[in-house]
Amino acid sequence: MPELIEQSKIISANGCGLPQLHKLRQDNCGLYSHIRGIPTSYGDVSSLTAGVRSFVEEAVALCQPDQVHICDGSEQENKMLIKTLLESGTIVALPKYENCWLARTNPGDVARVESKTFICTETREETIPTPKDGVKGTLGNWISPLDMEAAIQQRFPGCMKGRTMYVVPFSMGPVGSPLSKIGIEVTDSAYVVASMRIMTRMGASVLQQLAKKEEFVRALHSVGTPANGVVEQPSWPCDPERTIILHKPAENLIVSYGSGYGGNSLLGKKCFALRIGSTIAKREGWLAEHMLILGITDPKGVKKYITAAFPSACGKTNLAMLNPSLSNYKVECVGDDIPWMKFDSQGVLRAINPENGFFGVAPGTSVETNPIAMNTVFKNTIFTNVASTSDGGVYWEGMESSLAPNVQITDWLGKPWTKESGKPAAHPNSRFCTPAAQCPIIDGAWEDPAGVPISAMLFGGRRPAGVPLIYEARDWTHGVFIGAAMRSESTAAAEHKGKVIMHDPFAMRPFFGYNFGDYVAHWLSMEKRGQVPKIFHVNWFRKSDAGKFMWPGYGENSRVLDWILRRVNGEPCYVESAIGRIPAAGELNLAGMKEQIDVEQLFSLPKEFWTQEVEAIRNYFETQVGADLPASIYAELDKLKGLVADL
Repeated sequence: MPELIEQSKIISANGCGLPQLHKLRQDNCGLYSHIRGIPTSYGDVSSLTAGVRSFVEEAVALCQPDQVHICDGSEQENKMLIKTLLESGTIVALPKYENCWLARTNPGDVARVESKTFICTETREETIPTPKDGVKGTLGNWISPLDMEAAIQQRFPGCMKGRTMYVVPFSMGPVGSPLSKIGIEVTDSAYVVASMRIMTRMGASVLQQLAKKEEFVRALHSVGTPANGVVEQPSWPCDPERTIILHKPAENLIVSYGSGYGGNSLLGKKCFALRIGSTIAKREGWLAEHMLILGITDPKGVKKYITAAFPSACGKTNLAMLNPSLSNYKVECVGDDIPWMKFDSQGVLRAINPENGFFGVAPGTSVETNPIAMNTVFKNTIFTNVASTSDGGVYWEGMESSLAPNVQITDWLGKPWTKESGKPAAHPNSRFCTPAAQCPIIDGAWEDPAGVPISAMLFGGRRPAGVPLIYEARDWTHGVFIGAAMRSESTAAAEHKGKVIMHDPFAMRPFFGYNFGDYVAHWLSMEKRGQVPKIFHVNWFRKSDAGKFMWPGYGENSRVLDWILRRVNGEPCYVESAIGRIPAAGELNLAGMKEQIDVEQLFSLPKEFWTQEVEAIRNYFETQVGADLPASIYAELDKLKGLVADL
C-alpha cells in the first residue's frame, strides 16, 4: 500500500513521532471491518472512541500490520490467543496444572533494560537532575523530542509486516474508580495480550468507560524486526540490539520497541503505573510508588494497611503474602508491587493496587519462604524463563523440596539440567504472571474503588552490614530523607552484574518519570495535603561477622509489623538513636522464636559504618542531584552526621 508507506514517513507536528494521518482518498473498505485499509480479524471497530481510533490509525500507518485485532478480554478470545501462542511455539502447556503455560524468551531478552529506557521532555532538567561535572548521572535517561522522533522512525516503519496488531484497552485500577486510569496498548505480541489480561482489567468494559470520558495513556509496542531481517528465535521475535523504551509525559505516551519481556512490553506496569503514573501524580497531587500494600489485623481485631518499598527481588512479594508466625495476627494482600495513593476528602491517604495480577520473581519462592504465593500460582498462570519438569510442571531454585523423585528437569534454555551442572535451572529473573484474585489471602477491599487507608510506609533493601532490623523516622521530613537515602544490593531484575551496594532512592531509581529533586519536593509537599502516615526503615538481610543472616525473616517479620502497629497506635515502645527510633529493650516480641536472636548486634550502630554511610549518601546527593535536592533533605543529612559523630 504505497499510501500507507508514504504516511509512515510523516512525523507529527506535536512531536510524538507517530505519523499524522490524512484521509485516504480510496478508503472504501467499510467502517466495521477495516482500519485504513487493514482488515480487522477480531473485534468491532465501532467500539473504539474517536481518540482511540485515531491512535490505532496512526499505529497502523506506521507499523503496517497484516491485520488488526481489537481485544475484548473475553475467555473465548483468550483461548484463541493461547492457541496462537502454542502454534508459534512461544508457549508450551504445563499439564500438571490447571490452565498454566511456560514461555522461554530469547536469551538476549530477559530483563528490564534501564540503559535503553528514556524520558522525553523539552529540557533535560525536567527529566533528570544535573550531575556534577565528570559524573555519569544514574537517575534516569533523557531524550530530546527530535531524538525520540528519530528513534521511532528508525525502528517502527513496517515493523509489524506479516503480523497481527492487537489493540488492548486496559484499566489500571478497578474500572470506573476515581483513582484509576485507562490505557490503550497497541502491540504485535499475543504473549503481551495474554499477560495484560492477567495484569490489568482489560477489554470491552474499558472501552465502554472511555465512551463516558475519553482520557487515556497511549502505549505503542512492537517486539521489532532486526535490521538484517533475521529473527534468531521465531518463537520469541525481538530486536535486542535496537531495543528502546520511550516515555513522553506531556502527551501521556509510551513507545516500546524490540523487547517482548515483562516490564519492557507489559506497558501498564512500570512504564504506565510508575513512570507516566508518577508524572500524572505530580500534576494531580498524589503518589505513584514502587511498593506493596498489605492489611494486617492484630489480636484485638484492629486492622491497619501498610505500604512497603523494596527494590525488586528484596522480598516485596514475600511480605505482601506474609504467613505470620505470631498467633492471632492476620495478613491480607492488596498488592505486591505498586500503589497509587491519594488523599480523600477527609485528608486520609488511600491506596489502590492499579494492577490485576502478580508479576513475581520465581526463584526463591517456595513452600518454605512463601507458601501463599505457591498456593496462588499453579493455575491460570503464564511462567516465563523457569525450568520445566518431565511430569508437566515447572521448577526453579527454591523448589527442591517440592520436586517429585526421578523427575527430569529441562532448564530455561530448553536443555537438560542437573544440579551438578553448577548453573541455575531457571533464569534468576524468571517470572510468574498470575491473577491476584486467586491469592488465598487477597484482601476483601483490594478492589474497593475508594482504596484502603494507609497508616504506615516502610522503606528497605538488602543491607548485609550496619543497618538495623527496624527503625522509625522522627517525622515526615526525616522519613522522606530515609526514602531518598535508600541503598541496597543490586538484583537480577535489571542488567546489573554482581552484588554491589547501589543507591536506590524510594526503590524508584529505574522508574522516576521526572527530575528526582522535584520528586523529593513532591513527597515533602504531601504533609500539607493531608494526614501523612508514619515512615519506617526495615532490613531483613543483616549478616553476622560469620556471614549468616541474623534475622530469619519470612513469617517472623510479623514481629516487626507488630512493633510498627504499636507505634502507629502511639505506644511509647521505642528509644531514640542516631538514625531514628528503634524498639526499646524487650519491646520487640521475640517470644516463642526457634532461633536465638542477638538483639544487641542486630540493632547495633557501628560508628565507622555509619560515618561511611553518611559520606556515601552525601557524595550521592551532591554528585547526582546537587542543587535540585530540597535543602531540608541536606539538613537531615547534616543532622545525621552530627548524631553519628556522637556514637
